[in-house]
Amino acid sequence: MEMITTLALKERLAELHGQQVKLQGWIRNHRKQKNMGFIDFFDGTCFKNPQVVYDNNINNFEEIQALRVGAAITVVGTVVPSYKDPTTPEVQASEIILEGDCPEDYPLQPKRHSVEFLREIAYLRPRTRLFQAVFRVRSVASMAIHTYFQDRGYVYVHTPLITSNDAEGAGNTFTVTTLPPEKAGKYDEDFFGKPTSLAVTGQLEGETFAMAFSKIYTFGPTFRAENSNTKTHAAEFWMIEPEIAFCDLDQLMDVEEDFLKYLVKTVLEKCPDELGFLDSFAAGGKGKSGLVEKLSALADSKCARITHEEAITILRNSGKDWQFKPEYGQDTAKEHEKYLTEEYFHGPVFVYNWPKEIKAFYMYQNDDDKTVAAVDLLVPGSGELMGGSQRETRYDKLTTRMDELGISKESLDWYLNLRRFGGCTHAGFGMGFERLLMYLTGVDNIRDVIPYARTPMNCEF
Repeated sequence: MEMITTLALKERLAELHGQQVKLQGWIRNHRKQKNMGFIDFFDGTCFKNPQVVYDNNINNFEEIQALRVGAAITVVGTVVPSYKDPTTPEVQASEIILEGDCPEDYPLQPKRHSVEFLREIAYLRPRTRLFQAVFRVRSVASMAIHTYFQDRGYVYVHTPLITSNDAEGAGNTFTVTTLPPEKAGKYDEDFFGKPTSLAVTGQLEGETFAMAFSKIYTFGPTFRAENSNTKTHAAEFWMIEPEIAFCDLDQLMDVEEDFLKYLVKTVLEKCPDELGFLDSFAAGGKGKSGLVEKLSALADSKCARITHEEAITILRNSGKDWQFKPEYGQDTAKEHEKYLTEEYFHGPVFVYNWPKEIKAFYMYQNDDDKTVAAVDLLVPGSGELMGGSQRETRYDKLTTRMDELGISKESLDWYLNLRRFGGCTHAGFGMGFERLLMYLTGVDNIRDVIPYARTPMNCEF
């Protein structure tokens, strides 16, 4: 008799038909009749789970009928195809052993729970079908990111999570200190002897490795102390940040497009059951929301490319009554991104050459002295998904810009030296992993695509 997972059972259904197997997992639902019972069984390895059927010929029939939702069990039984769905196995049990009991007040009873309620019991929500789907997609997408870059010769770099620089210049950082409150600010007595914080990006350190390995990427946690309670902001999230030497803005857009399509195609291929469920979930359980159709369309589409100035012109000529009027030299709003992707281009679009005054100091300054070689990738349904730029490699241009913004050249002398010691044209982008997951799953709140969300006034579990 073979110990087997539900995934292996599904994949080997024809081979195992009529064979006896052993499964171990949990009860999602238990429907009892007078002389038999049906257990919705799951072990987390497969989204389409087998049904376990037993009758009153089984040993300890009454004890098995008393098994509650949430209990951990071992099942021994014979594999047969389900009469409802021949692709989903069924196990006719000859033995069911209780491994871990569960009380009547187990919170995950077989009914629809709100995502708000499930956040309150985040340690249990991975057992629900919704979060089984979301976190399987998260796992597959994580692996796809590494596979994409590793197969193309990128070196994976672990940049520091504690830093003494704020690369974005935004100041929204979490202070790292060992000092008690009464000694706050006495940095000479602190652990590092200087002000330090949790990193908002690994880009600057990533650039140093790109100047040695040509192509690198980072993929790790990032921290921003933004007091924002929106559906798209979290204080702790994961970022993917490739950095590529001898690469300009046009080449960078090629990489971004290829990378995104690879991720989407991989998830479509490896998570069809999960995406099918999420498609229905996003529609409130009534039909399909268009999630799979949207992802399939992106995988086959060509991303449009327009300058920021062209984007503003399109928006201003649209005839729309905007809540926030599109302005040259200003940032775009969610409603603008929605119009460009869903109504004008009907697909993803790169917006490049952004106004210098609203972008970071390290971006390459164009000859017009008004714009920088920065690019945002906008996608239907989610808006901005990636942001990148060609980096400023001219020492004098970079130091002048840092002076204008009041950024210390002394603390970033190592970064400036990259421009002196064999510098070259290079570029990179950043993508928030949870933003990608919201796009891939159709789940509209960042709190529901990360295991334990860290948001203002919330640091549970």
